[in-house]
Amino acid sequence: MLPWHRIQGGASELALPGSVLKGRLKPMNTLSAELMSFIDSAEPTLRRVSEENSEKPALPGGWSRKQVLGHLLDSASNNHQRFVRAALQDSLEFPGYDQDGWVRLEAVEGVPWLTLIALWSNYNRYLAHVIAHLPAEKLEVACTIGSNKPVTLAFLVEDYVRHLAHHLAQIGLKQ
Repeated sequence: MLPWHRIQGGASELALPGSVLKGRLKPMNTLSAELMSFIDSAEPTLRRVSEENSEKPALPGGWSRKQVLGHLLDSASNNHQRFVRAALQDSLEFPGYDQDGWVRLEAVEGVPWLTLIALWSNYNRYLAHVIAHLPAEKLEVACTIGSNKPVTLAFLVEDYVRHLAHHLAQIGLKQ
């Protein structure tokens, strides 16, 4: 996780990761290309996992590969809404995400593994397209997710790609 700094700005404070302050966030076209690369690399490997193995915990005591992919689908869905809404507004307030509740409610274990892979890969290909087309003038829009401190739209996008890579590594895919 990146270090956080607080900046006084008008009536409220905007919490930004340290890399934003130093101008180190990646350009959207770079993040879009990274996301496409992750998908293109992961999809064939995921398809080689059997239905039976997809239902076993990826880590001892942890979620199965199906549950991790279901979580990544939730992340894609939530972040798609965040990215587009933030780009259309001057600020964004969005509810938090109860990951355990979503995984439990969606009963992802009952969905065929190949269906999850197809949905995950295609949704993320579309998100890569959306990310590449986010207006540069909207990347500094303040976004508040649940009770967290505000971050920029640019940070949300970079964090999304980092989060996806983290979970792919958890289920045995090197990035």
